[in-house]
Amino acid sequence: MLVSIVIPTYNAERFVTETLYSALAQTVVDREIIVIDDGSTDGTPALLRSFGNAIQCEFGVNRGASAARNRGTALASGRYLQYLDADDLLEPEAVEKRLDALESSGADVAYSDWQRIREQDDGSFAPGELIAQDMSQVHPDPEIATFTSFWAPPAALLYSRGIVERIGGWNESLPVIQDARFLQDAALCGARFVHVAGIGARYRMQRGHSLSTRDNVAFARDVLRNAFDIQSIWQSRGPLSATHRAALASAFEFACRQLFFADLKGFQDGLSSLYEVQPGFELKWTKVAGAASGLLGYSAATALLRLVDRYRSNSSEQLRGRF
Repeated sequence: MLVSIVIPTYNAERFVTETLYSALAQTVVDREIIVIDDGSTDGTPALLRSFGNAIQCEFGVNRGASAARNRGTALASGRYLQYLDADDLLEPEAVEKRLDALESSGADVAYSDWQRIREQDDGSFAPGELIAQDMSQVHPDPEIATFTSFWAPPAALLYSRGIVERIGGWNESLPVIQDARFLQDAALCGARFVHVAGIGARYRMQRGHSLSTRDNVAFARDVLRNAFDIQSIWQSRGPLSATHRAALASAFEFACRQLFFADLKGFQDGLSSLYEVQPGFELKWTKVAGAASGLLGYSAATALLRLVDRYRSNSSEQLRGRF
């Protein structure tokens, strides 16, 4: 088998039929479609069964999208793996073009341009932003690019089996940013990337559906947990470079901003790590401080902001002690 298309589903009856048709319409003939239903309670299982032998289905209890993708990967026989979320769409020649790019370049991951399609007030979807981004222009080091601002949905990415096996599986401890981490893991494993120009995927933006927009705190906690992991990996190789420190500091600052009111422990952990990688970092949180005063009361807000000052002062002392 040349290509395996792996689709995790959970209560996706509204979109999964269209998604499956987009997978079945691929111009690559030597391919299989594997669907792992993650404990759906709506009409999704019946829809999947209606496709008969055109797709391979397995039904299980709800364990999360990453667990479903890992199960699908275990069942897959393809030399290349295309992960596809149950509400996203592939253009008919998407997989073939990425496959050609991988085989001609010897790269491990092919990524295409993609387009957001946004849900409107009436429930319909309209074309949104076109994302045409060359990873090397974000940063020449794929590890930095994928950790900072380069991202593409699974529908826009084709992985070789070799790099998937080196990664070792989807990270099931990150419920929100699991797809971003899988791409980062590819870079951390030394993957070579190739860009395929042209729209290859349509990424559906459902109103109030995305975890990253619906639950900012959960998203920030995942960002923080992921930054801890990446920091540990980078430090295991030797001292952090200035580039690594800047990238980590940006992630820690983002997490701190989001967790300022909602998760004091997470905020403190993120702040401590921020000043560990960037001693003396200057936080400009005038608006946050004002909001803290209004929501927490002046005394509590002052105590919290003093905590920020203490971490900053301690890090500055540590920095001076190194020279």
